[in-house]
Amino acid sequence: MDIVCKGNCAACPLAREKGEKAEKCIKVAVVGIGFDVPDETVHFRDYSINFIGLREISGILDIEPDIVLDLVDALRLEDTLYPVTKLIDMDLKVIMAFQNYRKLLQTGHSIKMERLSLLLGMPVLDADYNDPLGRMGILGAIAELYRKPLVKDVRVPYGQDIEEAVESISAAIHRGHSDPWLCFSERYLSLRLLEHQDYILPYIHSLPNADEVLAVARKSHDGLELEFGEASEVLVAKARRGFVAGALQETLVHGKDSSDHSFSQKLDSVLTSRWLGFPIMVLILFGVFQLTFTLGAWPQGWIEQGVNALCVFLNSSLPEGWLSSMLVDGVIQGVGAVISFLPNIVIMFFLLSLLEDSGYMSRAAFLMDKTMHLVGLHGRSFIPMLIGFGCNVPAIMAAKNIDNRRDRALTMLMIPFMSCSARLPVYLLFVSAFFPGYKALVMMSMYVIGILLSILFAFVMKHTKWFRKGDEDYVQELPPFRMPTWRNSGMHVWERVSDYLKKISTVILASSVVIWALEYFPVDRTERGQKPEESCLAMVGKAVEPLMRPLGFDWKMNVALLTGLPAKEAIVSTMGILYHAEGEDGSPKSLPVVLREEGVFNVATAWAFMLFVLLYFPCLATVSALRKEVGTKWAAFTVVNSLVLAWVLAWLAAHLIPLII
Repeated sequence: MDIVCKGNCAACPLAREKGEKAEKCIKVAVVGIGFDVPDETVHFRDYSINFIGLREISGILDIEPDIVLDLVDALRLEDTLYPVTKLIDMDLKVIMAFQNYRKLLQTGHSIKMERLSLLLGMPVLDADYNDPLGRMGILGAIAELYRKPLVKDVRVPYGQDIEEAVESISAAIHRGHSDPWLCFSERYLSLRLLEHQDYILPYIHSLPNADEVLAVARKSHDGLELEFGEASEVLVAKARRGFVAGALQETLVHGKDSSDHSFSQKLDSVLTSRWLGFPIMVLILFGVFQLTFTLGAWPQGWIEQGVNALCVFLNSSLPEGWLSSMLVDGVIQGVGAVISFLPNIVIMFFLLSLLEDSGYMSRAAFLMDKTMHLVGLHGRSFIPMLIGFGCNVPAIMAAKNIDNRRDRALTMLMIPFMSCSARLPVYLLFVSAFFPGYKALVMMSMYVIGILLSILFAFVMKHTKWFRKGDEDYVQELPPFRMPTWRNSGMHVWERVSDYLKKISTVILASSVVIWALEYFPVDRTERGQKPEESCLAMVGKAVEPLMRPLGFDWKMNVALLTGLPAKEAIVSTMGILYHAEGEDGSPKSLPVVLREEGVFNVATAWAFMLFVLLYFPCLATVSALRKEVGTKWAAFTVVNSLVLAWVLAWLAAHLIPLII
């Protein structure tokens, strides 16, 4: 085996240039969810095999391959086997190669390869594409299959009604073409029309009777929906899932943990049920937030007491002046306001890591699958959104695993709506100050609002020319339940905590000093530290006050929002500096107490402020990640859209909540 080039097949032209006998060139399209395969050309025996990696099955229509190589992840069988049903409908020569099969064997499970091959009507190999031995097996299978005629004796059974609709559409397509442009079966095109896949329309519009074909497709779709009460694309997807499930039932051999597998199925019947699934999910999330506040209240109070004691000590030990003010009012008040919420963050992410490690988060994504389908997406898009609760940047990176280009880009644009951990200290501060009796509910509402707004955003964008429905190759597979380990949970928590502490020691500390200096030094450089409303910082905050006054925000709130642009945690540290007051004993009052006594904030203003923080301007790291993945225009659109939406919803909250309470 000799890899001679990258890109399109150049072996044959090279051979001709050298005066050698040209090899037979085999064009192989490589598909598979989660596998990125580079284009390359390989010499094997008398063949020059040109591998072309595709992220979407729809790309096969454009390259017209001789053979399709489908890479299936043995650890995600239902997920990665689903696209093979579409390959069967294409009437192409297909080879399926299992990746990670050795890892599957380590779990005690195995697959009856020969039986699966008969059920699918294609060669099925235990051959890893990236392994030299596995690659040789794949090359040999390609050469052997290339020499054989195409035999299609397997069909995905869709049921009588769908089959009749497919026959009607196929007949209309057949009447319209006489040229051999149609390299795929009329059956495949008919099914794609029933699934409302727009990428197929250029092929249909090339037919002289395109209007007739589309009319028959619409009639068939409407008839199926009228008869079954579900859209035709849902009916087709269910049939495909049933075919995959049936094939696995006959070929997947469970190991010693078959009893555990049975228990998982019974538990899933409850946790993912139509009537109990969502209430259970809401109760679980409510419990997470309630425990976060209940368990975090004690260590949070201890940290606040320690910060106050340190402030009193430094005030009594250092002479009055700028140095004392910087350390106490700047560094300690600013950093202390942020670090006091560290216990809540540790508890919350520990509980979430338990849910993730146990396998429940995949069930949550499964429950959201139907909701996501309403906006033209699927449960796979919800997984990066869940990751976005920790940090938006890795969530955007996780969305790269979505194979469909449009769905991938739209999911990335939805992620900034998710409340990342950087916003958590802001919520904790205002919930503790203004919603003492409803902490868990108000906290959960911020996350729910973010999810609902992201779904509404996706619904709107899916009706634009940029994000109309494309090819979807996904079926949700639920991993087995497992007992969370202290090690994994500890590592997940430490990742979040270390990131939090890193920001405190860098961005938050630096911004605290800068904010203190801008507040301490007035514009006219007199009466330093005596009149904050005449400081340089006040000048900045008052400059944007006309825009923010309708929301009920004063200049201090405006400044806090501006400092939150690079990192949302800085909002709390800035407020710790701007809103500080001393008690009768000379010790600083806690920030929630000061905010309540300030007089600017009330329930409506607090809610409006949290909504604004939820939506306005993603952090600079998120904007940079979006710019890299979806382009400058969409990154700029996200910034502008988030600012406008944040202002509108904050205005509504500030003006409507007083009418309700």
